[in-house]
Amino acid sequence: MFAAYAARIDPDQPLDGLELGDRPAPEARPGWSTVTVRAASLNHHDLWSLRGVGLPQDRLPMILGCDAAGVDQDGNEVVLHSVIGQSGHGVGPKEPRSILTERYQGTFAEQVTVPTWNVLPKPEGLSFAEAACLPTAWLTAYRMLFTNAGVRPGDSVLVQGAGGGVATAAIVLGKAAGLRVFATSRDKAKRERAVELGALEAYEPGARLPQRVDAVIETVGAATWSHSVKSLRPGGTLVISGATSGDRPAHAELTRIFFLELKVVGSTMGSKDELEDLLAFCATTGVRPVIDEVLPLDRAREGFQRLESGDLFGKIVLTPTP
Repeated sequence: MFAAYAARIDPDQPLDGLELGDRPAPEARPGWSTVTVRAASLNHHDLWSLRGVGLPQDRLPMILGCDAAGVDQDGNEVVLHSVIGQSGHGVGPKEPRSILTERYQGTFAEQVTVPTWNVLPKPEGLSFAEAACLPTAWLTAYRMLFTNAGVRPGDSVLVQGAGGGVATAAIVLGKAAGLRVFATSRDKAKRERAVELGALEAYEPGARLPQRVDAVIETVGAATWSHSVKSLRPGGTLVISGATSGDRPAHAELTRIFFLELKVVGSTMGSKDELEDLLAFCATTGVRPVIDEVLPLDRAREGFQRLESGDLFGKIVLTPTP
């Protein structure tokens, strides 16, 4: 079957290790389900895999992609939960939790097999492309906002780096949940788009906000860290799930963190229950993921290039052709 896969690891030029071509179809195994992929979405996790983060050389070649929606072997329309080993189902209780493609072949292919426990029904109102955007970026944003930041309707939130998948999801979900959302971006067009999606205002990075916020959604890392800390009200919460600009800020702002009793919370992906809640939230409210572009799988390299450059707003979706 045709697939996009990591053939080599290159920390500096990750796309040099990306190959498009034939790979073996998945084999049936007890407790697992094979899904015919109708749509799969790109994440920064795929770029990190090509750099060797979480994916050692001895597991190559590895089909990339941890998000997908498709049809299972019984004809059901489904969405995949990307965290393998969260429950032990299909892998055993001693296997550590991992994200699909760290240990098992991924979704950028015509078919993928995952533990049956990881297969959820796709709501009728969501297209395959929309549903494929939810299990990583949108689930990450959902958990950051509603589990780890603990915000409630009427609270204020700053979303750093509007345009990325998680940041875009946080703006849309926050607006739908009755939050007052502020956003930042270096790009004027992305700032304008953030406001169109529901942000009250969007600013250049580092700009002073009209008020200190209850929570900050941080995925940029070093470049925005100091601003994120300074933007919080006393007792506020900074939730971080990524560091695309690096993980070593010049100013950690430790004095401000302890003096104002700020909370810094790490967040990774989300649970199957949270994905079920997110699917229901989208189906009930009419909220839909922001899709930048849908590409056929044989043009996956274009999607990776746009993701690496940051030249996108929302998610890039790949559609395999059986």
